[in-house]
Formats: sequence, C-alpha cells, structure tokens
Amino acid sequence: MAEPAGGGACSLPREIREQLAELELELSEGDITQKGYEKKRAKLLAPYIPQTHGVDPALQKEPRNQTPAPAATSAPSSSKYHRARSGGARDERYRSDIHTEAVQAALAKHKEQKMALPMPTKRRSTFVQSPADACTPPDTSSASEDEGSLRRQAALSAALHQSLQNAESWINRSVQGSSTSSSASSTLSHGEGKGTSGTLADVFASTRIENFSVPPDVTATTSSSSSSARPATIDLPPSGIVKGTHKGSNRSSLMDTADGVPVSSRVSTKIQQLLNTLKRPKRPPLKEFFVDDFEEIVEVPQPDPNQPKPEGRQMTPVKGEPLGVVCNWPPALEAALKRWGTTQAKCPCLTALDVTGKPVYTLTYGKLWSRSLKLAYTLLNKLGTKNEPVLKPGDRVALVYPNNDPVMFMVAFYGCLLAEVIPVPIEVPLTRKDAGGQQIGFLLGSCGITLALTTEVCLKGLPKTQNGEIVQFKDEYRFFQQIQVLRLPLISALGWPRLKWVVTDSKYLSKSPKDWQPNISTAGTEPAYIEYKTSKEGSVMGVTVSRIAMLSHCQALSQACNYSEGETIVNVLDFKKDAGLWHGMLTNVMNKLHTLSVPYSVMKTCPLSWVQRVHTHKAKVALVKCRDLHWAMMAHRDQRDVSLSSLRMLIVTDGANPWSVSSCDAFLSLFQSHGLKPEAICPCATSPEAMTVAIRRPGVPGAPLPGRAILSMNGLSYGVIRVNTEDKNSALTVQDVGHVMPGGMMCIVKPDGSPQLCKTDEIGEICVSSKTGGMMYYGLAGVTKNTFEVIPVNSAGSPVGDLPFVRSGLLGFVGPGSLVFVVGKMDGLLTVSGRRHNADDIVATGLAVESIKTVYRGRIAVFSVSVFYDERIVVVAEQRPDASEEDSFQWMSRVLQAIDSIHQVGVYCLALVPANTLPKTPLGGIHISQTKQHFLEGSLHPCNILMCPHTCVTNLPKPRQKQPGVGPASVMVGNLVAGKRIAQAAGRDLGQIEDNDLVRKHQFLTEVLQWRAQATPDHMLFLLLNAKGTPVCTATCLQLHKRAERIASVLYDKGHLNAGDNVVLLYPPGIELIAAFYGCLYAGCIPVTVRPPHAQNLTATLPTVRMIVDVSKAACILTTQTLMRLLKSREAAAAVDVKTWPTITDTDDLPRKRLPQLYKPPTPEMLAYLDFSVSTTGMLTGVKMSHAAVNALCRAIKLQCELYSSRQIAICLDPYCGLGFTLWCLCRQEELICPVSGPVWLLQKSGHEFLSLSPSPSFSKTLACHPVL
Repeated sequence: MAEPAGGGACSLPREIREQLAELELELSEGDITQKGYEKKRAKLLAPYIPQTHGVDPALQKEPRNQTPAPAATSAPSSSKYHRARSGGARDERYRSDIHTEAVQAALAKHKEQKMALPMPTKRRSTFVQSPADACTPPDTSSASEDEGSLRRQAALSAALHQSLQNAESWINRSVQGSSTSSSASSTLSHGEGKGTSGTLADVFASTRIENFSVPPDVTATTSSSSSSARPATIDLPPSGIVKGTHKGSNRSSLMDTADGVPVSSRVSTKIQQLLNTLKRPKRPPLKEFFVDDFEEIVEVPQPDPNQPKPEGRQMTPVKGEPLGVVCNWPPALEAALKRWGTTQAKCPCLTALDVTGKPVYTLTYGKLWSRSLKLAYTLLNKLGTKNEPVLKPGDRVALVYPNNDPVMFMVAFYGCLLAEVIPVPIEVPLTRKDAGGQQIGFLLGSCGITLALTTEVCLKGLPKTQNGEIVQFKDEYRFFQQIQVLRLPLISALGWPRLKWVVTDSKYLSKSPKDWQPNISTAGTEPAYIEYKTSKEGSVMGVTVSRIAMLSHCQALSQACNYSEGETIVNVLDFKKDAGLWHGMLTNVMNKLHTLSVPYSVMKTCPLSWVQRVHTHKAKVALVKCRDLHWAMMAHRDQRDVSLSSLRMLIVTDGANPWSVSSCDAFLSLFQSHGLKPEAICPCATSPEAMTVAIRRPGVPGAPLPGRAILSMNGLSYGVIRVNTEDKNSALTVQDVGHVMPGGMMCIVKPDGSPQLCKTDEIGEICVSSKTGGMMYYGLAGVTKNTFEVIPVNSAGSPVGDLPFVRSGLLGFVGPGSLVFVVGKMDGLLTVSGRRHNADDIVATGLAVESIKTVYRGRIAVFSVSVFYDERIVVVAEQRPDASEEDSFQWMSRVLQAIDSIHQVGVYCLALVPANTLPKTPLGGIHISQTKQHFLEGSLHPCNILMCPHTCVTNLPKPRQKQPGVGPASVMVGNLVAGKRIAQAAGRDLGQIEDNDLVRKHQFLTEVLQWRAQATPDHMLFLLLNAKGTPVCTATCLQLHKRAERIASVLYDKGHLNAGDNVVLLYPPGIELIAAFYGCLYAGCIPVTVRPPHAQNLTATLPTVRMIVDVSKAACILTTQTLMRLLKSREAAAAVDVKTWPTITDTDDLPRKRLPQLYKPPTPEMLAYLDFSVSTTGMLTGVKMSHAAVNALCRAIKLQCELYSSRQIAICLDPYCGLGFTLWCLCRQEELICPVSGPVWLLQKSGHEFLSLSPSPSFSKTLACHPVL
C-alpha cells in the first residue's frame, strides 16, 4: 500500500495523522483485520498521495518488494505501529535526499546477497529504526523460525507506550504481542545478520527518555564513504529530549556495520534480565514436583472481615525524663566501691539469711572492698606464672554460686570487675540432667570460658566421678555442633568446655601488696559482665553489658527510685541476674544501701520471711514477684503483728505479667491494715536486653492512683487496643508499669517483619534507646543486629531518626500520660490461625477454674507446638496426689470450655502429670522449653491426658480431586511428575464382596438378631466382669432377643408409644443398655442413648441430660429404678425442672408378655437411631442414622477388622455415641465387659485372645464381642 514518505508525512493535516494513529492502534490491538486496516488507510491517504509523491503510486511498491513473501508485501512493520502509538503522530524523519540515497543503496546491496540460513538474532533497541526497517517489507516466511524473538520485539515496542516506568511493565507487556509482530521477526532474522537492517544504538542502557513522541533523527549518521561530506551527528527534534547520557559516551561506543549504520555494542541490563526470564523453563525442577504447597494442600483460613483494625495515627517515640547529673556520682561502679570501702568501712552492705529466715552474716563495705581486692590480685597474679598468666584483662570467667550464698557471689563479682575480667554468672549444675543447665555449655563454650569461680562448699557438692574428679557435664548434641562450627577451644567430647575450678574462700586468697592497686578507669564501652538468657526455644545466649551501661543503669535506677544513702532494701529475687542483680548488687553499692537477701529456699519454708524482714529492719524498698505476694497472703494467718508502714516502694518486678494486678490488689487489701500504702506498690517491666524498661515512681501520699486499662481480649488477639464493652469475662485489666526510664526513649514497633512504628491503638514490641541497655549477644553477631541495632521505620519504610533501639521482648503500648502498659512477652506469644494469644493469659484462665483441688497453682506450663502448618496450644499441669481421676477430667473439661469461651481458641492437648515431675528452673518455676521438649519426645508421662484436635485443627486438607486421563501406570507416573495429586483413596465395595442371599435377606438389625436367636441361640454375646475379674452377668443371642421383646412390650403397654417416637435410654454401661436398644427397634421407636447423670455432681451433669432430652423431643425415658429416683430427687430439682420430664419407665421388673408382631421398617432408609455427642467445649451434636447406614457400617467394620463368630473383642470406648456405641450395640461379637483397671485388664488379656481398641479415660467398662454380620 502506498504511503506518504519523507516530507509528505509532515504535510498531512493533524486530524488525518490522528486518525491514522487511531487506526494503527486498533490494528495492533486486534479490533480490525489487516484487510480492513489497509482499506481504511488507503481511503484516508488517497487525497494526499499524488501531492506528496508526484510519481505513479504503483512505482512506490517496487522498493519495498525485497522478499518473496506475497502476504507481507503490503503489511507495514509492527515497529511502525508502536511508534505511532507511543508518539501519537507519524514519523517526520524521512525528508532528505541523503536519506533516500542511503535507503536505495542499502536495498540494492541487500538484494544481491543470498540468505541460505536465518542469521542469529541480537537484541536491538526498538526506540529508533533504520531506513531499511522502514522501507523493507517484512518476510513472514521466517516467523516460525524465531517466534520468541518476534514476541519480545513486539513487547518492547509496546512498552514504550508506558514510558518505560519499570521492568514490570516490560514483563507484563511481553505476553501481549501484537498481531503484526511476525513482520518484525522477519526483519530481525533476515536483515541484521548482513547489516542492512541498520538497527540503531541501544539507548535503554545509557539514557532516560522523558518525551518520545517523535524519535530522534539518527539517519544522518553516514558511512565511511561519506564521512567527509557530513559529520556524524544525532539531531534531536524539539519535542524529543534525551537525558542521562553517560559522560564517557561518544562515537567510540557505537560500531559501524558494513553500511555505516551505527549499532550498539552493549545490551541493556534490564533487557537482558527480561531475555533470561523468557528463556527460563516454566516448569520447576523435578524435585519441586514432590514438595507439597501449603496453599494447595490445606484450607487456608480467610481473615475475618469484621476483625478490628488499628485506626489511630502513627505513634512518635516517647522520651523519659532527663538523666540528672549528681556531683557525687562516681565515674565507675568500682570507684564507688573503693570510696565506700575506704571511708564507710563499717557500714553494712549485704545481709544473708539462713534456712530459718534469720540473719546469719552481714558483709560490710570494708570487707567487700578488701576481699574483692584480694580476689582480683589472685586472679591476675597467682593462678599462673608471671610470663604465662591464666587470666588476662578481658577474659571471661564463670561464677558458679548457689542461690543461698549472696555474700560470696558479691565478692566474686566485684573481684572480677576490679581485675577487669568479665564475670558470667550461671546456675550450679547439681546433676547431669538439670533442666536448662545442659544448654549452659554452649554459652560457656561460645564465651571461651576455661575458669570457674565457686565456694568450697559448692565445689564439694558438685557431682564427681569415682576418682573424685568433677564430671564433665553433658550438653545436648545440637549445641555441641554449634560449638564445633565456632572452633572454640577445649571442648569436651560432648558438651561443656573443660573448666578449671577456683575456690574463692578467704583462706585460699592471697593478700595483695600495699603498692598494688587495681586499674579503675572511667566507665567506657568495654564489657563489664555477661548475663545469660534462655530463649523461647531453650537455647542460652549471653547478653553483654558494658561498663558505661552498667553505671548509667545504676544512675537511672537511683533517680527513678529516689534512693538515698543508708536505706535498707529487702531482695527476694535472684541476685545473679535481672532486677535482683541490678538493685541488690549494683545500685546498692553506688548509693551505699543495705540489702537483705532472702533466698528461695527460705521462701519455701517461711513464705512470710520477707515481710518479717521489712518489719524488723524498717526497710524502705522491697523487691518481690507476684508469687511472693501470693505466698505471703497464704501464710498471713501465722503472724499478724507485722507492719509495712516503712515501705515507700514495693517493686513488683514481674509487673509485665498482665495478671499481676490481681495479686497486687489482693495483697494491698490484706496488708493495708498493716500500714502498707497504696502508692507504695510500684510495678516495673524488665528484660535482659533492655534491662529496666519502665518503672512506676513512688507516689505522693493521698494522690490518686493511675488508672487501669480494661481491654478486650478479642481485640488483643488481633493486636489492637479496644476498650471492653461486652462480656466482662473476656476483658483483661492491665495496670501500668510507670514511665520510661530517665535518659531513655521508647517506641512500639510491629513484632513481625520490619521494625515499623505501630499506631497509637496497636499492640507491638517495646523498643528502648538509651545508654542503659545491653550491647550485644556475645559471639552472635547476626542475632545481635536484629535485636540491639534496630532502626524504626515509618509506614513508608523510611528510617525514623538514626538512633539504634533495643528490642525488649515485651508486648505493650504507650497509654495516656506516657504511661507504659505491658500485655505480654514475645517468648510467651502463641500465634494460632493469625491471632495472638499470651501464654500467661491461658495460665490465668486455667487457674480461675477451681484449680486448688486438682492442680498446683504456679505449676502450669503453656506452650505451642506446630501441627499441620499451624501452631497448636498445649497445657501441662502438675496434678495433686489426692485428686481423683474424675475430678481431674472434670477440671480439664471446664478449662477447655473456659479457654474456648474467653480466648476463642481451641486447646490441642491438656495433660496432667504427677506432682514434682515437671522440669524446674533454679528458683522453682516451670522450665517451659524443657517441658515442651519432653512433650515432643513423648517422655512427659502424663497420668491424665485430654486430646482435642478436632476443636483446634481447622485447616484440614482439601479433598483430592480426580485428574482426567489416569489410566495405565505410565500415565499415573506422568501425572505424579507433573505435580498432580492423584484422587482420594477408596475402600472395597461391600456389595461386590458380600453379595449373597443371606446379606440380602437380613437387611435390618432386628432381623439379624432374630435369625441369630434361632440359628445359634446359645452363642455367648456378652460377659460382664466386676472389678476383681469375676463374671457377673452373661447374655446369649436368645437371652438378648427375649429381653428385647419384653422391653418392646413395655413401650407399647406403659409408654403408649407409636412407631417413630424417640426414646431416651438412660442406663449405665452394661447389657441393660444393649437390650433396651434392641427393644426400641422391636417396637419401632427411635433409641437415643444418653450418659446417665453422676449422683455426686448433678449440677454439672444433669443439664446435659436435660438438653439432649429436649433437643431429641423424646416421648419417653427408659432407665433403671435407681436413676428414675435420681431424676425426681430434690438435688435434681435444684438443677433442672423435674416436673417437665417426659414419661419415665423403669425396666428392672419386666413382664413376660411378648409383642404379637415385631416392627419391621418399610424401607432401609428409615431412621434407626439418633447419635448425640457433647464436645469438650460443651457443643451438642446429633447425627441421624438410617437402617441402611447401620447395615453398611457394620459390614464395613466386620470386613476391615476381620470379625467372625469365634473372635473375642475387648472395647474400651464410651458406649453412648460414635464408634463406641457402634461396637457395643451393633457389631455384636463375643463381648467381654470389665473395668479398665490395670490388673483386671491384663488378667483378661492373658486369659482371652481378642482385638483391643484404644481406651477412653472417661469409661470404666471393657467390651468384647463375637461378630454377627
């Protein structure tokens, strides 16, 4: 088709050019056909062709017919279309005579060459195009040879329309090649190899295009023969501006082809990436075919559209009060010790108590200074030779001291500080299998510790071998592997490093010369000590605290607590770590305080000892936990003449526990009459990484107490703050933990992902930036960066400031007045189905369910295990020895219901273990990670367990679908390799297996029993045993048939029932229940088996019976005389309305009358019985079972379990619903009934051969049977 060329294009009116652009856009998008496009285009250009060319239009086709493909003679190139689309106007470049001559020469040379094979294709820029591309018609005959190149060329042309915004636009457009892309492929595959296509420089790699409506005129670049006539320049029209050219870009960056057309020698990086992506095979590697995709296997729970979402603004970091500068504050903590040790030598520093709670030894500041000085000198000068000392400044040593010897620990700690060695306090390893102690070996090895300090008494108590040597404590293998990777020295075969034990008693220390003084410098960033921390998974890490952080923390605590010289504080906490160390060992030396340390062993024998110490010594400050408050309240009746009026601060160090508010309130209400002031209770929040995060300042007498937050548990599970306005049981009352520490800054970040700042009504992890926190995890650089070097970002991802923050591991928010509220810990976070739950909240809910009679308070562990792609909650508690099995299961059932009601989450497993069997921490708490490890290993050995997977595993697998074309084995293997999931499994066809006359004749249970009563009347069906294993009752086929007939007669005569009426069977487990079931079937009634109520617990069990009776709409209740009297008793009247019971009929004295005719259902689809079950959460579920379903179920069980008449079966299942009911009443074998007690069970198993099924702890009978069907 003739078209205007060169200058003719610019003479076209603007509206004609716009119509041509729209026409080409329609063609490229497939809205019109090629023929329609040519027809409309010729019509538009017809008035202008004679004026623009001045020659015969037929002659204009000849230069374009250079290829033999007839179909492409009139097809314009695809690149032209995209140029028109991107620019919105026709090209205005082809106007010069030089351009015409260059085109003719190139075409003539191209015509002379013969193309034997298609040349390889190179990526070219589609931004500019040579004259050959514009004038040479495409050859569609080669389109199939390079189809991939064709599509990519068209895609890049179309990408210009989107302004080259990003690589994604190219990839998205690459799959949308235009209908004319075959022409571009022809041009590339035939023209580039000979240099006639003239594709120009790749401007993608070196330029940024701002406006490309008109491409630059690059045709002015001449060949070598004409280089003298015209310089090589690139003319840019006013509307086309190219920016971003490299400074080094010049003529040398372009190569000349044989025709002098410049070609780029480089390929854009982005284009090369696109090429690699397109060449990459679409199918994954073979091994990925056999890796199940989570989203394809399970039902992914969809987020609740009604879940609350944060609506506040983004929070801003909260600053604490400035850290004041006091003139007498020392430059280092060691300087404070030297000052008080030399000037106030007789002032008491630390008092230790004996096992009876009485003071046994008081360490003065003078003694502390002198003994620490002797230890420092001994460590540096007496352990090795002068040339080869064992310890050097900066080395790490382990401090192994028992919890009842704070004096020796304090001397050793400050002796290490004076010697400039780094103390690492650890627990005393009493046995090889101490809970948590096995992981200490990894910490010691990673710190390179070869020396341990201890006392003579402690050293004698360490476990030793037969030769008297201290045993090498075993560490777990996984930690040993980590140590080996770190190439740490002196690692024993399987655990701890080989330690040299040094006794620090005074008689073994060398006195320092008078001219020897320790080096006490100004506190800097060098490490001062390492405090160990146990993570959620059980691994032990060492938090390194610098000397400046230790000093600044003491200063901040002194300012926040308003400590003054000479005050007395009572410390009930562990003095080796956390707040017990910070207040009782460090801050007291800085302020010359007197600390009374109450060890854990004293608290166990005398829980009120710390209250007595406060009363006796007029202590101003006490450091306690909620546990200590609870113990003191329990022992309050033993001593009432105590006064707490001297306390100005009762620091509750586990105030981060959301449920500590109840302990504080109860303790205040009890001891307020003993002088305790409400403003003296000061909860605080701490963590090993951030140290003291916040603390409530001592209040002014008479001032109003801070308000409390009553939050919705449902909102907290979604991470948002909502004031509870619904059920009070689902509310969480949280008390504040005060303000940010002096000199600190706090922010709240999202616990998952990048540290993005939370909104003001959103729960997140508390992060602190100050000089008072830890500096790193020793030897763990990767974990350190994620914890100690956190830079918060805003919603846009930009950093907020340049100050690093430290993650505290606490979850909370900042409330009104900059008060800090803590609602949980990261280590106790349980994320189930996208919702967050706190382990402490689950524990508190369990304790609220009358736990005193069943389990020990404070001996409950809650953790999560991964089951089927999600976390599941496990609750483990220690059961009291005097708790019965029935009480235990009743408590567990109520706990499950309470957790489901309050937290809206199911519990996977609730286990009760014997007393004192759970692993403990050194201070008596439950070691959570070790308990979890025992649970996963199966070594927990519970005495009672309740598994509830059906209430919490909701993301069950999707049903597998049958794939078409599954035939021979080769096709099946092919489908497996292709990643298809073959169809679901199916059992054998019952109809084909037992298609005989007997099965077709007896389609109903009643018919089967009648046939058995006639064919084998004396065949034993049931045998009932008592607790001693003695047979009590038996039932043959004929006996069961006759008793069922009598019960059916009673239903007709006394009950006046009709066929189809529902009858509740209220019997204890036994033969009476089975006979009543078949009696209902003989009478045409629908039996409903129900567990009878418990006589000692009617309040809890009778409402369930009433609910089933009402839901089933029973017309009669069949039961025994004993249960009938129980249903009408006064105790029952207190629980339900006994006057509205349906007709109650007892079957103890049955008449000998028989029915004239037994009922036979008209069709097998008629209803046979109702199966009601109550879940552990109290939900009632009813299932309708037809005669056909019962028949098929019995036949399936018979076939699967290989049941036949001579086989005995023992059943330990509940006989009222589900599989237990089916095996009791339907699949009648020779059945043995006995209690599920160990001796009787084993005795019967040794005397009978039978199939056994899993026991149910709530059922006390066992059933064995012979097959019927």
